[in-house]
Amino acid sequence: MPRNPSTGVYSKPAGTTPSVGQVIDPVPWNALTTDLGNEITNSLPRDGSAPMVAPLKAASGTVSAPGIGFASNPQTGMYLKGGGLLGFTQNGVDVSFDQAMIYAAKSGDYTALASDNNAVHRFTAAAIVTLTAAATLGENWHYTVIADGADVTIDPDGSETIDGAATLLVPNGYSVFIICSGTAFFTNELIAKIQAKSEINNVTGCETVYVSSTSIQMKTGNVFFNAKNVAYSSALTKALSATFTAGNNGGFLDTGVMQASKTYFVHSVRNLTTGAGDWVASLQSSSALVSTTNLAGWEVLGRVNVLLTTSGNVIRQYVQEGNEYRIVGTLVTEVSGAGWAPADFQFICLPVGISTEANLNLVNGQAVNSSGALVIYTDAASQFSTQLSVNVQSAVEVRTTGKVRTRSTGVLRAQAAETVGSGNFAVQTLGFNDYTVPRMNGA
Repeated sequence: MPRNPSTGVYSKPAGTTPSVGQVIDPVPWNALTTDLGNEITNSLPRDGSAPMVAPLKAASGTVSAPGIGFASNPQTGMYLKGGGLLGFTQNGVDVSFDQAMIYAAKSGDYTALASDNNAVHRFTAAAIVTLTAAATLGENWHYTVIADGADVTIDPDGSETIDGAATLLVPNGYSVFIICSGTAFFTNELIAKIQAKSEINNVTGCETVYVSSTSIQMKTGNVFFNAKNVAYSSALTKALSATFTAGNNGGFLDTGVMQASKTYFVHSVRNLTTGAGDWVASLQSSSALVSTTNLAGWEVLGRVNVLLTTSGNVIRQYVQEGNEYRIVGTLVTEVSGAGWAPADFQFICLPVGISTEANLNLVNGQAVNSSGALVIYTDAASQFSTQLSVNVQSAVEVRTTGKVRTRSTGVLRAQAAETVGSGNFAVQTLGFNDYTVPRMNGA
């Protein structure tokens, strides 16, 4: 074919250039007209009536003079960038488009490469993601990490930083979007903002169920403390009579042995490798003070529940719904008598060391022609929170319930006095509400 397939230049067949007066040889002349017809057929019609049947090749062009442009605006179109990359230009200004998103699941340590630009990697186990040098990745390189199974640590190359720090921890259940400036790495800092907001800590479910005199079961639920989430998909039975061992029917105590007449605080713990949750009981209400002697490889997230032991060194039975604890069995009389002056009391059925809302049963029994009052309040400086006054002509015993907030130590103040005649007073504990735990379904 006379058209050069490499250059596209057309050359007439030989013998088709006649001279004046020369008799035209029909053989080469017919070959010329046939060839011209073929080339016209193989040309792209301007009206678009026929498509290309082979790749369309254009000039490489530049950002100001693209290889494919428009007659009305020759500076807008497509051109070939360095490195064989396709470029788009509008009025001579480069327009950037992201490459296709790349998803992959990872189960171990990984080094993020330049080819991971716009990648989304979901890590299903604890991992360290090492970032290639920022200069190599280049400005605008970006990458998303999802921690779905355990914490993931982002570690920039050498002395380079991410959000100004040497490393970044992505807690299990969270993700982070990373972008490279060419010299350092940055994120939207959402994780840091969440970690700074302690008020979003919350607990769902995870109530206690009495199992035996030395064991309780922790219900299923979810715990979120300090931007770290632990899901408890299975109920766990834990023994207060043994030190901590992970798993169902494992030990419960952080240290020491089970003691009588004590308040134990139940804390959520999280495995640093797997992100799995478990429970530990401690005499310390603050998670920061829980002994970690038996908790190697675990971190203490936050306090969730409370347990009380009796003077007989068995677990006191309560029914728990949300933050409400209701005592089971015969009510314990905390204080009783013909009357007493204002005094502080540490009721044995209420937690020691935290403030709770005590749910009390007040008993006021008066003889004939007697009058007396029973008052329970938080402390000497506060107004009374609940009282029961009885003024009768015939002997009677009156009972009522009331709620009052204990002090931070769990102490309440009470007094009972006769105005006239004689009587007898008593205070019993029905249970309590522990509103110091941020439980979303708190009672």
